Amino acid sequence: MSEVVRVGVLTVSDSVARGTRVDSGGPAVEAALSQDDYTITCRGVVPDDPEEIRATLRAWLPECDVIITTGGTGLSPRDVTPEATLRVVDRVVPGISEVLRAQGLAQTPYSMLSRGVAGMAGSTLIVNLPGNPQAVADAMPTLVAVLPHAVAVAHAAAKH
Repeated sequence: MSEVVRVGVLTVSDSVARGTRVDSGGPAVEAALSQDDYTITCRGVVPDDPEEIRATLRAWLPECDVIITTGGTGLSPRDVTPEATLRVVDRVVPGISEVLRAQGLAQTPYSMLSRGVAGMAGSTLIVNLPGNPQAVADAMPTLVAVLPHAVAVAHAAAKH
């Protein structure tokens, strides 16, 4: 790969934002990214608040080729990451979330309860992952395999 992929890692969690729980999803994302091929350009934590999620995603777009969120994808009324993401993206990329859920099913039937989405906001790919660090660890090898190609295609399209 010739270009380093700039990645934002956003943890969405009321309890992590309050400081009553340690973030384990964000570090799991970062641990899966090779230092040679990826650089973390943005990292942060926001509560399960749709406005804060959207504002952070939009603010990070110029700095990131990819933004990976972790948390807020379940069935709780406060789990609003997919809805917030859908308000930011221009086009959905359903294959990513479909494959990640399908892969998760090999580990646990609870994977089907994740509502994470993926989509393009301009030339930035946004992918929602669950907050569970094991679910993140299970998903990241698949993402890492396709991110360089996805970014290259998005950047080539943006130049035209």
